[in-house]
Amino acid sequence: MTNPQKQVQMAVIGAPHGIKGEVRVKTFTADPLALGDYGPLKDAAGKTYTVAAIRPAKNVVVVRFKEIASREAAEAVTGTELFIGRDALPDDLDEEEFYHADLVGLAVRDETGETVGRVTAVQNFGGGDIVEATISGKKGLMIPFTLAAIPEISVSEGFIRIDMAAAGLLDDEEEGGEE
Repeated sequence: MTNPQKQVQMAVIGAPHGIKGEVRVKTFTADPLALGDYGPLKDAAGKTYTVAAIRPAKNVVVVRFKEIASREAAEAVTGTELFIGRDALPDDLDEEEFYHADLVGLAVRDETGETVGRVTAVQNFGGGDIVEATISGKKGLMIPFTLAAIPEISVSEGFIRIDMAAAGLLDDEEEGGEE
C-alpha cells in the first residue's frame, strides 16, 4: 500500500569538505553509511547523485558523489535535499513500524473517531519528531509525536488518532480551565 510517486528525503548536502568535491552530508537513514545502498539519489529538480565513496565524520558523513568533481561544484549544491522513491524502500516492516513519509496524507481522527484533518508533514527541528497537520481548516498545526498525543497509527487503514488535550489543541475553555 505504498505510493510509488511519493519521494522520501534521505539526506541533505552540507558544506564542501576539501578541494576534490567531497561534501558533508546529513543523512536520515538508520545507518548513515548505508546512504549509497538505496541506489542513486535525486534532488527536487530530478538531478541524480550517485555515492562513489562515504566515510563517517563526527555528526555527519563525508561523501564523494560521482557527479561532483570540484570544490566549486560542491559549493553549488550546499543545502540540496536528496530523495529516493518510496517504492525503493523495503516493505517488510513489523506491524507497528512505518516510514514517516507513509504518514503524510493520512486522515487525522479525534478521540471519537471523527476525521478532523490530514497529516501534511513530519518535522524534526532538533527537539523530537512533530506531526504537522491541517485540522478543522487550520493549517500548520504541530502535534508532538508522542504516544500520549498520538495513541494510534494505522497506515493500512489510512489514519492517525490524536488525543486533542495531549496534543495541546484544546482551548482553555474546552479544557475546563479558568481565565
